[in-house]
Amino acid sequence: MKGLHSNCEGMPRRDCLRLGLGGLVAGGLVGALQARGAEDRTPTRQADACILIWMDGGPSHYETFDPKPEAPVEIRGQFRPIPTRTPGMQFSQLLTQLAGVSNDLAIVRSIRHDQGNHGAGNHYMMTGAPPRIPVGCGAFVSFHPSLGSVAAKMLGAPNGIPPYFSLPQMSRSGGPNFLGARYAPFVVPDSPSSSSFRVRDVTIPAALTEQRFSSRQELRAQVDRMLRIHDEQAADPALALDEFYEQGMQLVSSPKAQAAFDIHSEPDSVRDAYGRNPFGQRALLARRLVSAGVPFVTLYEGGWDHHEDLFARFESKVPPFEASIAALIEDLRQQGMLERTLVVALGEFGRTPKINERGGRDHWSNAMSVMFAGGGTRGGQVIGATDRQGYAAVERVLAPENFVSTIYRKLGINPEQILYTPQGRPAHLVSNPEPIAELMG
Repeated sequence: MKGLHSNCEGMPRRDCLRLGLGGLVAGGLVGALQARGAEDRTPTRQADACILIWMDGGPSHYETFDPKPEAPVEIRGQFRPIPTRTPGMQFSQLLTQLAGVSNDLAIVRSIRHDQGNHGAGNHYMMTGAPPRIPVGCGAFVSFHPSLGSVAAKMLGAPNGIPPYFSLPQMSRSGGPNFLGARYAPFVVPDSPSSSSFRVRDVTIPAALTEQRFSSRQELRAQVDRMLRIHDEQAADPALALDEFYEQGMQLVSSPKAQAAFDIHSEPDSVRDAYGRNPFGQRALLARRLVSAGVPFVTLYEGGWDHHEDLFARFESKVPPFEASIAALIEDLRQQGMLERTLVVALGEFGRTPKINERGGRDHWSNAMSVMFAGGGTRGGQVIGATDRQGYAAVERVLAPENFVSTIYRKLGINPEQILYTPQGRPAHLVSNPEPIAELMG
């Protein structure tokens, strides 16, 4: 939290002077200028928004975008590969709708890392930073700002709408860390598939007239003009509440913000195309939010940790899920938004090559598949490859840092820049800012 005498990065002016004088005395001016130069190298923005589809638990790459038909049955599994619209590109048999829009898709098959549990893998893929200490599978950890929180800080949103949404919940490491609570996601937990869907806290309560509402605003403004804690080293808890209050006021008082949530205004044909299920309607809400200027929306979909009974669960879970993603891509195209909206689908890792005795696959971070569409991405391509049996990425091997840097660069955010914690400690946004070149158009 910033004090009254903090700069825009949260550093007290006194500390800035100390750092500045120390840098000059120590000959650090060149380094400071180099850091500033890196911040000035803003990439050409290819996308106005990103819809990140987070498949929590780690989806199997074998049963999605990287089938291995020549592998033994205990590795290849029960599903066969199917052709797509793109010559030479195959998906697993349940991805029929995505196969139909494959010319819009870029599939990365060669991202790998060394964080084989949910907590650590989630953090690495959501932030581009590996955890600093070992963390357990069930951990909700935050050592670095998430993609959505950085986008919220750097890009903002118009019309009083929060710049970062997560539907229906925040992922384990989807928070702002040292950027502060104002860059946490706005969570919409209720299902838009319900006929009574209404986003809480975005309308004035019925018992409160507009005049009384305005009077309360003025009373609050008078209180805010009172002297705050006047100690640059003290943390004023009221400041964080002020930020939440301000965001809430903007949301409540903005007709455009409220209109973005009105999913019932969509034609039945559009809602049907997305699927009358919670994920499908959330995907439609995500499209409405980016239409209104929101730069980052996470669609959280759990239930991909298939240690047992994988094939039966896939047969029930995957068809409506992948059909909703295909509908989102097609709708974005019809709305003229696909070229400027990046759609990404992934989880924290892939699954083990050998099917276990319970008919499932376990955690496996040596290989995974990630789907990209839109946002200036050339479709109809596969980047990288795993070995013949899908054990590990072996061709065009990439890291989470490359994945995260790609999203930042597409959004016009420089991954080379250095951020500062409220204590003045520098932190590289991404330690390896090299994007995946094939996705950059």
